[in-house]
Amino acid sequence: MLRWSRAWRLPLRGLGPSSLSASRVPLAPSSSGRSGTERRSVLLSYKLLDGEAARPALVFLHGLFGSKTNFNSIAKALAQQTGRRVLTVDARNHGDSPHSPDMSYEAMSQDVQDLLTQLGLVPCVLVGHSMGGRTAMLLALQRPELVERLIAVDISPVETTSNSDFPSYMAAMRAVDVPDDMSRSSARKLADQQLSTVIQDTAVRQFLLTNLVEVDGRFVWRVNLEALAQHVDKILAFPPRQESYPGPTLFLLGGNSQYVHPSHHSEIRRLFPQAQMQTVPNAGHWIHADCPQDFMAAIRGFLA
Repeated sequence: MLRWSRAWRLPLRGLGPSSLSASRVPLAPSSSGRSGTERRSVLLSYKLLDGEAARPALVFLHGLFGSKTNFNSIAKALAQQTGRRVLTVDARNHGDSPHSPDMSYEAMSQDVQDLLTQLGLVPCVLVGHSMGGRTAMLLALQRPELVERLIAVDISPVETTSNSDFPSYMAAMRAVDVPDDMSRSSARKLADQQLSTVIQDTAVRQFLLTNLVEVDGRFVWRVNLEALAQHVDKILAFPPRQESYPGPTLFLLGGNSQYVHPSHHSEIRRLFPQAQMQTVPNAGHWIHADCPQDFMAAIRGFLA
């Protein structure tokens, strides 16, 4: 069976790979200053593109199984088109960020709050897709002064368990068995064949396979599947909140996606009274991958 991946910490700190055993992954103390209920954040891996410091930066948060590289081309294009700084971030248990047993939205929000403060990027324009969209929504509700405006991409603050295939994706990934010392191309081909028995969509399999990496001659999943599987119910839900976010908010929806249902609109408007809804025709859940030009045009229009 594939082993769990190692975790790489923030390159800025110069730290190398470490064991992914949750008990041995050090967590950075939270800068929130709240004792007792204080959450401990992790040092997120990120990429920052330079731009005008006087304008709020664009900050992109990826979805489940994703990474900051999902937004590479979009980040470069928007940095050029808008002149703004653009930050892309790996969530905990994803990409090059550390692994942690806590996968709650409260923890992910704290991670991003601490990073934005560390980099001096507040207030910012927060853009989150799917899981990243819920992290962005919670952060905006908790700390509205940190978010100049908010874009939630094909996700709502209402539970999406009924239409999510993510639990079956996790089960399929955990069942993959790739022998050691195979070539990368052979390993990907074998893993793809094994995933195809459960996941028929080629594009989804290719997306998941971006997490298959080689470490010391063994192929491992870069995402922390153990933590994701343990917290999948929390990831597919949203923490109950009473406060609202008063800033400008865009809910950008895929025309072919079922993640945001009309029945969600009342809760969206309760929490985000300035919310606008915009649909990208012919796009599925991964709008930025299906229709990148329309995705960027919607962001530029919302910034205007």
